[in-house]
Amino acid sequence: MPKSMRDYAYRLLNVFAEATFGGNPLCVFEDGRGLSDAEMQALARQFNLSETVFLLPSDQADRHMRIFTPGTEMAFAGHPSVGSAAVVSELLRTGSQLSLSCRAGIVPLQRNEAVWSFVAPKAAQVTPCSLSVTELAPILGLQPEDIVAEPLWVNTGSDQLLIAVHSATALQQAGFRAELLAHWPRSSLGRRTVFVFYIDQKLGGRVQAQDVTQTVIQARYFFKCADGGIGEDPATGSACANLGAWLRHQKIMSQQQFRIEQGVQMGRPSVLYLDISGQEKIQVGGKVIEIGRGRIQI
Repeated sequence: MPKSMRDYAYRLLNVFAEATFGGNPLCVFEDGRGLSDAEMQALARQFNLSETVFLLPSDQADRHMRIFTPGTEMAFAGHPSVGSAAVVSELLRTGSQLSLSCRAGIVPLQRNEAVWSFVAPKAAQVTPCSLSVTELAPILGLQPEDIVAEPLWVNTGSDQLLIAVHSATALQQAGFRAELLAHWPRSSLGRRTVFVFYIDQKLGGRVQAQDVTQTVIQARYFFKCADGGIGEDPATGSACANLGAWLRHQKIMSQQQFRIEQGVQMGRPSVLYLDISGQEKIQVGGKVIEIGRGRIQI
C-alpha cells in the first residue's frame, strides 16, 4: 500500500436483529481520526446504508459518534447508537454500561443479556403538523379515515412525523406516493420522512418477554432518498424513541413496555424493545449481530 494511503477498519452489523439477516444494516468505522467531513460523507455514500458511523475520541463519553446517511450528517440516530455500543464495548472492554456522545447530546447505553438499550438524548418535543389528515393521507396512499390520531412531529433526538393508523391492512397499504411527495412536510434537516404505526386497541397482540407483558406495535418508516427515490427503513431506533414520547403524550395506554415490529414487509424483520416506565427516560433496545469486518484504503 502506498505511504500516502490511509487504512481504516470497519465492521458490518445488523441492528435490532433477532436473526442473522434481519434488522437494520450498519457500518461502524472503529477510528475515524484523520478523515475529513467530505471523506466521511463519501464513505457513507460508498457503503450506501441508511447510516454509517465514525467513532472518535470524546472528553464527555466513551466515544463520540458522527453519523452519516448517504446524503447528510445526523444529530442522532437510534440503530447507529445501539450498534456503536456493541463495537465500543468490545474495543474498550467497558462491560455492560457505556456512554456515547453525538451532536444531539450524551447517549447512555446499557446491555441486559443480548439486548443493548439507549436512553433518548433529549426531552421530548411534540408539535402539530402544518398539514391536515385530509392533506397527508393521499400522499401515503391512504384514506383520511385510515389515520386515527392527529399527525404529530416528535423529537427526542431526531424530529420525525408520526402517524397512527387504524389497522394492519392500512399499515400494509401505506407508502409514499412519488407523484405527490413534493407536498410532504420536511423535518428540521430538510428530509421527508414518516413513521407509520398500528396499535391493536384490543391489545390482542401480546407476548411474554423476560416476565414482562409487552404490547406489540407494528411500524414502518419511509423516507425520500438522496437520489430522489423512496426508501423504507427496516428498523428505526430514533423513531421508536419518538413513539415512546407519542404514547406518553396521548395517554391512551396503560402498558409501559412495548415490542415494536418493523421491516417485515421488506424482508428484514426487526424487533425493538421500548420501555417508557422511567419517569423522564425513554429507553429503546435491541440485539446486534456482527456479520463482517474489513479495511478500506483511501
